[in-house]
Amino acid sequence: MSHRQRVVILAAGMGTRLGMPKPKPLTPLADGRSIMRQQLDNLAAAFGPDGFDLTVVVGFEAAQVMAAAADARFVYNERFQSTNTAKSLLKALSKPGDGGVLWLNGDVVFDERLLHEVLPAIERDESFVCVNTAAVGEEEVKYTASPDGCIAELSKSVVGGLGEAVGINHIASSDLGALVEHLGSCSDTDYFERGIESAIEGVGIRVQALDISAYFVVEVDFAGDLERANLEVGKTVTSAA
Repeated sequence: MSHRQRVVILAAGMGTRLGMPKPKPLTPLADGRSIMRQQLDNLAAAFGPDGFDLTVVVGFEAAQVMAAAADARFVYNERFQSTNTAKSLLKALSKPGDGGVLWLNGDVVFDERLLHEVLPAIERDESFVCVNTAAVGEEEVKYTASPDGCIAELSKSVVGGLGEAVGINHIASSDLGALVEHLGSCSDTDYFERGIESAIEGVGIRVQALDISAYFVVEVDFAGDLERANLEVGKTVTSAA
C-alpha cells in the first residue's frame, strides 16, 4: 500500500447498555488490553505500526479515550448525548484526506486475521461492509443483497436479513463524497448504516457484503457480549501461556 490507510474509530457514545463506569472502548478484556487497544494492535498488525492514519471520534469522557490513543488525531462530537453514529462518522469523514476510509465501531472485538482477509478489497479501493452470515440477531443491523452480492438494504429493521453487519466497514475514495452527503441528510438518531443505505438508494454506490463469518467478531453492547469476547480472548491468552 503506497499511502497510509485512513482509519476512523467511532468512540463518542456513552455505552449505557453495557453498564460499565468508563467509556466502552476502554472496557478491559481478559488479556489485560482494552477493546480499543486490541483494535489498535490489530490495525498495526494489518497495516504496520506507521501504515495507517487514525482519527478517533470522541464525546463521552473524551479525555480518557484520548489518553488511550495518544498518537491519533481526534474529532469531538459535542452532541454525543443526542446524536448517533451517522453524525459521528460525518464529522470524521468531513476532514480532508487521501484515499478510501476504513472505520470501526469503538466496541468491536475481533480476530486480527479479519483485517488481513479484507486487505485486498481495501487495496483495490472498494466499498464494503463486513458481514457475519452465521447469525441474524433481532437487535443487530441486518442486510439484504442484490444478485451481484452488493448491499441492497442495511438496517436493524430489515426483514429476511442474510446476516449481520459487524461494525467494520470501508468506503472507497470514489464513493466518499456521496456517503458524506447522505450522512449529512441523516437524522440525529440514525446509525451510519442509514447513510450507506441512502447513498445506495440515491446515487447507486456499490457496497460489497464482505463475508467474514470465518473470524471471531462481536460488538460489545451487553454484558453477554463482553463474556463472549473474553472467552475468545482468553483462548489466546491460554494458548500463549
